[in-house]
Parts: sequence; structure tokens; C-alpha cells
Amino acid sequence: MQKFLTLVMFLSISVCAKAQNTGQRVVNNTKNQTNNRVEIRADQSVDKALNKIEDGIGSVFKKKDKSAKDQKSSSPEEMEQDTGNRENSTDSGASNSSSSSSNSTQAGLSNPSLQAYSKFDFVPGEKVIAFEDFSQDAIGDFPARWNTNSSGEVVTISGLDGKWLAFKDDGVLYPEFLEVLPENFTIEFDLGTFKENQAYTQIMFLDESNGRGLLDGYRENAVEVGIEALGRVYFNTFDEYGAAKLANNKNQSQYYIPEGEDYTFARISIWRQKSRLRVYINEEKIWDIPRAFTEAGAYRFTMGMITYYLENREFLMSNLRFAVGAPDTRSKLITEGKFITQGIVFDSGSANIKPESAGVLKEIAVVLQENPSVNVQIVGHTDSDGDENLNLILSQKRADAVKNALSKDYGIAASRLDTDGKGESEPIGDNKTLAGKAQNRRVEFIKK
Repeated sequence: MQKFLTLVMFLSISVCAKAQNTGQRVVNNTKNQTNNRVEIRADQSVDKALNKIEDGIGSVFKKKDKSAKDQKSSSPEEMEQDTGNRENSTDSGASNSSSSSSNSTQAGLSNPSLQAYSKFDFVPGEKVIAFEDFSQDAIGDFPARWNTNSSGEVVTISGLDGKWLAFKDDGVLYPEFLEVLPENFTIEFDLGTFKENQAYTQIMFLDESNGRGLLDGYRENAVEVGIEALGRVYFNTFDEYGAAKLANNKNQSQYYIPEGEDYTFARISIWRQKSRLRVYINEEKIWDIPRAFTEAGAYRFTMGMITYYLENREFLMSNLRFAVGAPDTRSKLITEGKFITQGIVFDSGSANIKPESAGVLKEIAVVLQENPSVNVQIVGHTDSDGDENLNLILSQKRADAVKNALSKDYGIAASRLDTDGKGESEPIGDNKTLAGKAQNRRVEFIKK
């Protein structure tokens, strides 16, 4: 059977959880590198026939139906390979990409978390258009704002914050709240994988203009990237007939699980800039394809999964952040006098900067290094969740943490940096929506 490795952010999650109670699995918490046990509430009622397993790697996304009008020969496959160096890290986080950060100095990085992301150049889009952490959904339900032709449920994991979507059957799912994406966008999310999963998760950008439904999975004029649990990533593009155009695969180490551990998580970051596609896993740039997208395409975001109809092959996903626009740090700060970013992220309720923030911090540092006469005020902001006074204190601590990182890790003189915290008092988004809250959790840099 022809092997179409149709995977667009094909992130796989190695699942080998040992059942302790009905509907629960217990696994070691790799993320914290401890012996704590993690309980995952997951449906055990899958009863699929094993004789449906196909040889080779399959796909939940399909080629266009062959018709008599197959008169055009498909383009020859071209291979695009990323030559960037890799670093291994299991920290998860969010950001977008910007090429100008390559000039930033890396000497003296003192924060171990940020140091792990010292090569990360992903900078998030300028405006958050959608955010999903499944906080509005009931445990055990498929999320209400999504659609699928398969199954899955919202779960919690002890030792980890928030809720997660466990997607565990062959099929397609997509967020109904996200419309056609613009020509410049960034997407970030956390993806977990379990041992001995041997399944695949696919992320595909499907061209809505072909008139097909998103759950049909047809891949005319489509772009897909994928990661399997056992350590490979895949990239494919397809023409208007569903024939492969560009294709490549390579080994990767982000989802290798150490001996004695049962699962791990990584942060996936995707950046489209017109025809260009960049994909990151944690700090590593996996793909940088100059001509992946057709600029005229009306692309929608979908995900798929291949389990070969076997049980206990779940993917865990959460903290999806969709943003638009390509930030112009220099213009915003130097010319307009203010740069706002949601790309410097912190642990929940804490001023501890997540390592995924390294790309944004480097961007700011480069601008300040190139403009030594410019001083800035760093202002922290929060959403309205929690106590107002505590949010005010937290926002000040976060601004101080950013100042400290720029000074100690990136060599910017502390005398050039002032700080302030506004808490929840100056929202720029609607605190009643997830996307609005994500907009309000921000750091501002104001030229003095």
C-alpha cells in the first residue's frame, strides 16, 4: 500500500500506562524527573478490530478522489532539509520566530532554563486571536469548541497544571472557533507522548477553498508536518490534486523517553510567513521551508491521529495559542516608542520566566544593544483571574524578573531598565474570553 506520511505537526505521544483502576493509568512524571505518580483519567472502552491495522505508516488525511481528469502529472518530489544545530530540552513553552535575533550575544547566560533555549529564535505573532486550555470543558467530555469524527476527552493530570485533551482514536479534529488563517501567523501548544505508543499525531493545514469538509481530510493544496513517538518528524506538501510536492523526514530526539520514565512533553511552535513555514520542537528548529504554502490558499488548522486501532495510544494536548502578525520589535520600540508582547511567559501564579521566552528576550536585547542610548520601562500586566491586589504584586515581580533576565542573561545594563506593574488594571482584551485573557497577560517595553 502506498505510504503517504501525511503529517502536519505530526506529534506523537508514547503511551504505555499501566492500569491501576478502571478509567485511570499511572505513569512516572518525566517532566519533573521525580518518582511521583501521575493519574490520567482516560476512557478504556475502545474496542477496535486489530485486523484493520495497515502495513506502513498511514494517514487520516486523504488524497483527492482519482477521476478521469487526472491529466496533469504530479510535480517531482523535492527534499528540503534543515541544517540547524539541535539542543535537547524537555521544558515546554511558547513563542514565535524572528530571524533578526541571530545577532544577539549569548555569553553569560545564567538561568539554566533560558540557557537550554539559547538557540531558540521563535517570537510569537503580534496579536493573540485564539487560545485554548480546555478550562471551560467538563472532565470526560470532548471539548465543546472543537469537532471530530473520532473520540477524545478532557482530562487532568496530577502534578501538572490545567486540563488536557486526550485524543486517542484514529481520526481528525479541529477547532471550530478558528477560521481561515492569515498569511502571517504563529501556533504554539504543548504535546505529551507516552512510552510504547507507536502512534502518530498529525497537524495539517487544509485549503478550505477546495470545498471539502475539514473532517473529510482530503489534502488538495495542503501542508502537513508530523512527529512520531519513536523519534522521527515528517514534512509534506500536496498540490491541487493531492499529489506530493515536497517531502522529507528526519530523526529527532525531543520525544525520546529516558529509561525508567513513562512520558514526556514538548512545546510545539509553528510559524507561517506567507509561503514560508518554520517548525520548532522545544528549542530546536526542525523545519525551515521557504516555499511550503501557496500564498493564495485559504488554510485551516486541523489535527489527526493514527493509532492503528490499538488501545492505550493517547496524545495529550493543551495550551494552544494562535496569533497573527509578524512583530517588528525595532520599529515598535524605537520608532513608535512601545513594544507589547505576550511571548514572555511565566509559570502559573509565579514570576519564574519559562525558557520558551528566550526568543523574545533575545529580540529585545538585540534592539537595546544596537541602540545604546535608549532606556526602557518594563511594565507587567495580568488578566483578571484571582485577587486584584495579588495580581498587582505579581505583575511587578514579573517586570522585575524580565529586567533581571535582560541584565544578567543578555548583558543589558540594569541602569537602562526601570520596572512597573499594573496588574489587571489596564486590559487590552476581554477578560471574559480565553483569547482576551491571553492578550492581557503581557509585558510592555516603553521607550523613555
